[in-house]
Amino acid sequence: MRKQERAARTRQGLIRAAAQAFAQRGYVQARLTDISASAGVSPGALHFHFENKAALAAAVEAEASAALRGVVRDVYHGRQLALQTLTDATHALAELLREDVVARSGFQLGCQRALGTELSLRQEWQGCVQHLLALAASEGTLAEGVAQQDMVTTIVGATIGFEVLGRDNPEWLSRQTITGFWRAMQPRLAAPGVLGRLDPEGRQQTEPSVC
Repeated sequence: MRKQERAARTRQGLIRAAAQAFAQRGYVQARLTDISASAGVSPGALHFHFENKAALAAAVEAEASAALRGVVRDVYHGRQLALQTLTDATHALAELLREDVVARSGFQLGCQRALGTELSLRQEWQGCVQHLLALAASEGTLAEGVAQQDMVTTIVGATIGFEVLGRDNPEWLSRQTITGFWRAMQPRLAAPGVLGRLDPEGRQQTEPSVC
């Protein structure tokens, strides 16, 4: 068991070291020797866990995907409005990107290289936004005339833009920035009588996710 735990810790250390290297230098410029040194293991130990750099990057993306699903799960609540859940999920995503280098690196890797896999954090996030807006429509909480696909494009484009800009300036991922975005968006999205029930600053909830 100790050997398995040690192997698991080594693997996680390599994933985090790789995420830091990819985030700082980009996928192409990151070197396996630097990643193994940063993780405190030998190059041989790295290759025991990961065949090559592409395998390491795939592991970073998988960890980031799991983290994205986790934060959405943590804010979902079946008894609250879907528009509030969407607001909360956006705040949670921004916090994840601020605090977790693996998540940041996972989002960046999607546009830096091609793994030959279908995993895309941006597509996962788009699917979540799409689902929650469809749920809001079924609740009857969307304003009349709101085009769901146009709003999906706007919200995903803005939040991914915050992610890109936040690489150089964390203020783009701050709670203040996300709150300001939803102060502008909620009046356009919400049906009459619904806006007063929404909080652009976000609410923390803990129930299983539907995304």
